[in-house]
Amino acid sequence: MKILITGGAGFVGSSLGIQLKQRYPKYEIFAFDNLKRRGSELSLPRLKEAGINFIHGDVRNPEDFNELPEVNAIIEASAEPSVLSGINSTPDYLVNTNLTGTVNCLNFAVKNKANFIFLSTSRVYPINQIEKIAYEENGTRFEISDKQNIPGISLKGISENFGLEGYRSLYGATKLCSEYLIQEYQHFYKLKTVINRCGVLTGPWQMGKIDQGVVVLWMARHFWKQELSYIGFNGSGKQLRDILHVNDLFELIDYQISNVDKVNGEIFNVGGGQQVSVSLKELTNFCTEISGNAITIKEVKENRVADISLYITDNSKVTAATGWRPKTGTKEILTDIYDWIRNNEQQLSHILK
Repeated sequence: MKILITGGAGFVGSSLGIQLKQRYPKYEIFAFDNLKRRGSELSLPRLKEAGINFIHGDVRNPEDFNELPEVNAIIEASAEPSVLSGINSTPDYLVNTNLTGTVNCLNFAVKNKANFIFLSTSRVYPINQIEKIAYEENGTRFEISDKQNIPGISLKGISENFGLEGYRSLYGATKLCSEYLIQEYQHFYKLKTVINRCGVLTGPWQMGKIDQGVVVLWMARHFWKQELSYIGFNGSGKQLRDILHVNDLFELIDYQISNVDKVNGEIFNVGGGQQVSVSLKELTNFCTEISGNAITIKEVKENRVADISLYITDNSKVTAATGWRPKTGTKEILTDIYDWIRNNEQQLSHILK
């Protein structure tokens, strides 16, 4: 098996590659990355130590694919992942990476007759539809109500039947457009494909920022005793997400690589689900307990553009199809992140601090 991972030096790409190599030492794995995101350079010694071939290149450039070897499978994990990208600046890099880059990856897959696993996002679901979800407020979080007037939402969370009509952020739009193209390639070029609409992914080696990777950011700010803010929703900190450890995502991707005929053409919502969900307020409590540090958190009442009150993944479809379900709980995830920061403090301080 020869596998190409685009975005292979990023948080998700490097994590998947290293775990695949550890489980299957005879696999040849190629990590393809432009190293644009700060901190991705820290993955290079980790990839080398694992026996993974790093290739410096950019999914935006078709000619860069000419330098790649033949492969059997592609994991498309490259992206500009910020939900705020392009809103207050030019969207060129976002569109060229997330959409044109996907086209280049698809063309390379056709050339190699390679199976294609795409990491999409829950952000394909429109903000204006999510705002219609009925929810209740309790002491620490917003909760989905058991009475809903729109399809695709239940106490389990948002399913694949949730409406797609509306606006969603430029980031979400590029990923949804990529999904549509993948379905065309799957049908007309007979590619074997699977699309995973991932919720909040997290774990060690994620270089968290305010607009992407918030779980790591939260722990890092507690570790170094720096301030944070509850932004929007009256500064309550009750906005809710499910979170998924990248190790749990790996188990699903491993299954899909080995059983591509069973999942060919499918689209799955993939996340921590209701059982592994946390509000910002609850995240603060976990981080305080694990780190031993209480920090100042400001309250900013005004919402930011593209903010949503809650998102929970309904994993029913992917569990029924594959047997997969998340296994790592919220506190275990945060403890893993804390231990990683503590053990690599000097290396990470100039990025996360």
